[in-house]
Amino acid sequence: MEESQIIKEVLHALSLHSKRMDQRFDEVDRRFEEIDKRFEQVDGRFEQMDKRFEKMDKRFDHLEKKVDGIRVDLSETQETTNFLLSKAAHHDKKIQNMNEPHF
Repeated sequence: MEESQIIKEVLHALSLHSKRMDQRFDEVDRRFEEIDKRFEQVDGRFEQMDKRFEKMDKRFDHLEKKVDGIRVDLSETQETTNFLLSKAAHHDKKIQNMNEPHF
């Protein structure tokens, strides 16, 4: 085989190899683009979840304020009830004393 023929064959083999490598790199690039798209979708979902958690935090804060208000109301009601019970007991004693004969 002539030297020029050998060089042509080597060049042709290198050209084929180069085309195959280009195809493989194109495939890798395509896969990375798909992965990037998936990551963007996942990022979008995480952003949505963050927004939902922020809404839930606001709702819990609001609920906590309501519960605190109810707790204060219950405490005040308990104090009022205790006061009224003591007054009722005091009046019961007065009524009992009025019903007892005084000598």
